[in-house]
Amino acid sequence: MFGSNTQSKRSFILSQQPPQPQVQGEAGLNFDHIKRSIAVASGKGGVGKSTCSVNLSVALAEMGAKVGLMDGDIYGPNVPMMMGVRAAPEVVEGKLKPVEKYGVKMISMAFFLEEDQPVVWRGPMIHGAIRQFLADVDWGDLDYLLVDLPPGTGDAQLSLSQTIPLTGAVVVTTPQGVSLADAKKAKVMFDKVSVPVLGVIENMSYFTIPGTGERHEIFSSGGGKKFAEEYGVGFLGDIPLYIGVREGGDEGNPIVLREPDSEPAQAFKAAAKSLKEICDSLGGDGPKKETVYF
Repeated sequence: MFGSNTQSKRSFILSQQPPQPQVQGEAGLNFDHIKRSIAVASGKGGVGKSTCSVNLSVALAEMGAKVGLMDGDIYGPNVPMMMGVRAAPEVVEGKLKPVEKYGVKMISMAFFLEEDQPVVWRGPMIHGAIRQFLADVDWGDLDYLLVDLPPGTGDAQLSLSQTIPLTGAVVVTTPQGVSLADAKKAKVMFDKVSVPVLGVIENMSYFTIPGTGERHEIFSSGGGKKFAEEYGVGFLGDIPLYIGVREGGDEGNPIVLREPDSEPAQAFKAAAKSLKEICDSLGGDGPKKETVYF
């Protein structure tokens, strides 16, 4: 799927996995070239987190920012498909060159796997892959590095907190109670690893019937905004259910580009603008925390 050099590039990843899950220091890593590093997370799967990551990244790039998107979902990497990327990254002088499309630089485990190949790894290898995507990829100078995390509060989240001083996190939820309950767990987890939650996005907030404008709140409503108010974090907006969002993801053409004037595209652009304003309000390059170890 990604070319004849896939096996050699996969070997590049696999050959550099660490034997232990917990590192004792990341002194060799330098992230001065990345101004803002932002985790995009959810407590529950199926809320559209990757869709939000992709569209936020493209929207920020459309605003003139230098953007990188790291697919941190090692077990279920979807970013290349959603961005319409087929070319694999090259290895140049011992560094992976991220693939670029729509003004966004990308790295993903999907580049190193056959289409139907699962990843069956324990925590140490997950940590190694995340560390390598950060340290051994030639990202260049970035205004934003967004990291699309897997759902939940497991190895990937802890590894990211250990490896890079995150500016903060964006939590994606849907309005329904089960999603909000897990989103709150994600917020508590980020508190424990000293990562501020910059904002909340409520996805699948409502459905507007074409032609009539009648609005239906299929999964309830307002939960994301109440969550933001309860925890004192920013509310980045609500994204409606819209068939073009799904079609754009399947086609590799994000809705902010596919239908830029549509309601969800405008909502994603507004969310990206709000995220930028929150980051700018932090001053400098945002909060720099000590690396957290467990």
